[in-house]
Amino acid sequence: MMNGKKASKVYYKMDYESPLGRLTLASDGDALVGLWLPGQKYFEATVTGAVTKTKELSVFRVVKAWLDRYFAGEEPDISSLSLAPEGTPFRQEVWKILCQIPYGETITYGEIARQVAEKMDKPGMSPQAVGGAVGHNPISIIIPCHRVVGTDGRLTGYAGGIPAKVWLLKNEKVDLRRLTNPANRFMNF
Repeated sequence: MMNGKKASKVYYKMDYESPLGRLTLASDGDALVGLWLPGQKYFEATVTGAVTKTKELSVFRVVKAWLDRYFAGEEPDISSLSLAPEGTPFRQEVWKILCQIPYGETITYGEIARQVAEKMDKPGMSPQAVGGAVGHNPISIIIPCHRVVGTDGRLTGYAGGIPAKVWLLKNEKVDLRRLTNPANRFMNF
């Protein structure tokens, strides 16, 4: 602290060209703190300090290589990345569960709520509260919030938009025949 004021955090960002458009990556210099799709809800919401654009950080080189593999249809391991999403302890718990969803699979908001309640030693948890935490995930794609669906198989709640969610699930070889769009019609794939 200087002169009684809290020092502002410094962030770095770079763009990454993907099949979904230009992604924005953000880092605190050591770890990835953000990855957003074009037009995503809460775009850069957790980046609250000064921002410098650069491609020279080692964390960006590692994340870029991970994304290259992912978009090529591979299944790179999340644990190979240094991630530091900023959020409340509740949101952190939800994001940890998201990181455990295997490629090719989906999970419901209700199942995540059940797991979070169990971890927090509570009798229950609202799937809507889980939906809020999932929607505020600052590291899209890598922390796979796109793998969360409604109990009835509806593709809802993706801050990057339903078309991006469908693309990501297809890339991960999820069986989309059992899923429906928000208008409750079966998807035509």
